[in-house]
Amino acid sequence: MIRACPTCSAKNRIPTKHLSDAGRCGSCKNALPPVSEPIEVDAAQFAEITREAKVPVLVDFWAQWCGPCRMAAPEVHELAREVAGRGLVLKVNTEENPTVAAQFRVQAIPFFVLLRGGIIIAEHAGLVPRAEMRRWFSNAA
Repeated sequence: MIRACPTCSAKNRIPTKHLSDAGRCGSCKNALPPVSEPIEVDAAQFAEITREAKVPVLVDFWAQWCGPCRMAAPEVHELAREVAGRGLVLKVNTEENPTVAAQFRVQAIPFFVLLRGGIIIAEHAGLVPRAEMRRWFSNAA
C-alpha cells in the first residue's frame, strides 16, 4: 500500500503486515503513524490485508446507494482513528466486489465483520453504534 507522508507528502510503500505499525518516511525520516482511516479495498487487497494483518480488522460492507451505509460512514471513520495501531478498518463496496460479499453471505447492508487472523470474531447487519464496534475490538485483543 502507498501512503503519503503527513510532513513532506512523499509516497511511501508500506508492506501490508505493517499497516498498523508506526514507521518513518523514507524521504524526510519523520514519523509515519499507523493507518487511521478506513481503507477502500478490492477483493485482492481484502484477501492480502485480512491474511497478513497483525491486528483485528473491521470490514464495513457498503454500497453507494445505501442511505444507512452513508449514515454509518462517519462513525466508521472515527472508529478507524480510535483504533489506529490496534486495528484496521476496511471498506468493501458490495456492488464492485460481490465475490467478497458473497464469501461472508452479506444479504443486507451495512454489514460489519470483525476478523482476527481470518476468523470471524463478530458480525452485525445494519447500523451499529461506534461504542459497540469498540467493544468488538476490545474482545478481539
